Amino acid sequence: MQKVLIVDDEEVLRMLIEDTLEDLENVEIHTAENGAEALTKLSQQVYDLVILDYMMPEMTGIEVLEALDIEQKNAMPILMLTAKAQENDRSKAREAGARFFMPKPFSPMELLQIVEGILHENSEAL
Repeated sequence: MQKVLIVDDEEVLRMLIEDTLEDLENVEIHTAENGAEALTKLSQQVYDLVILDYMMPEMTGIEVLEALDIEQKNAMPILMLTAKAQENDRSKAREAGARFFMPKPFSPMELLQIVEGILHENSEAL
């Protein structure tokens, strides 16, 4: 069973992402509503994918990534979702450890395709 962690401070977006991914076979969805909760969950287990919001109050997605050690970042792909779609924002996300970047608003079908590709790639690497 592959595990996906969705981290977003907006409940409606968390639910949209969760609903989009719920039909994926052998995928267990976990959620966190802020960076601190995400770090707690990330300290307890490794996820096959983390979908991380860039802009959150108290702790941004970049700060979450900076709090992780290099082994954690290398062990799981991170997809940064954000309304901040400038190239310098993408660069910051990549430098902090995000491997994938998707601007908001996003197409649920496009997100589903990207997630399926990432999870498929991870399952083949095992």
